[in-house]
Amino acid sequence: MQSAKPARERILDAAHELMLTVGLARATTKEIAKGAKCSEAALYKHFASKEELFIRVLSERLPRLTPLLHGLAAEPARASLEENLTEIARQAALFYEQSFPIAASLYAQTQLKQRHDDAMRELGTGPHLPIEGLDAYLRTEQAAGRVRADADTFAAASLLLGACSQRAFAYDATRTGVCPPVDDFARRLARTLLAGIC
Repeated sequence: MQSAKPARERILDAAHELMLTVGLARATTKEIAKGAKCSEAALYKHFASKEELFIRVLSERLPRLTPLLHGLAAEPARASLEENLTEIARQAALFYEQSFPIAASLYAQTQLKQRHDDAMRELGTGPHLPIEGLDAYLRTEQAAGRVRADADTFAAASLLLGACSQRAFAYDATRTGVCPPVDDFARRLARTLLAGIC
């Protein structure tokens, strides 16, 4: 019996699961279609390429960082600056934690990474967008007087998101192999960043 979910949703679910378990490089469109209980032809009706499918998994199946940043830039005063930065850090840490196992294999194969970089450029997306989004939000806060006028908002955005990205893989080799708890990590990171920009 076929799932009640639409084919596109089944394909995204299967791609997400395979990319997490076997990695992006080994998650073939044939295996994804099999997991989604559809044909490869049906997969290609919804997604032009495996690269587009990967990008859609990142944007639709992982924590939604970009919409959060756009929302805060449009309406920054909905919470305190510290609360907003804490939530951004929490969502970013979760996003990178979940995306790192999927994307790691890109860096092992130069041609695969180049194809994905080209696809991201073509689709107008990429890992630089959260930095730009956080920079835009911080500039909005700067204009409102909640961030120092001389603060470097781009550097602050790069520091916060870089720390969240680093958390995704930096702790694998420790004795416990466990990342710092996300809520505590996000709170401490936000407070430290605030000390430099307020």
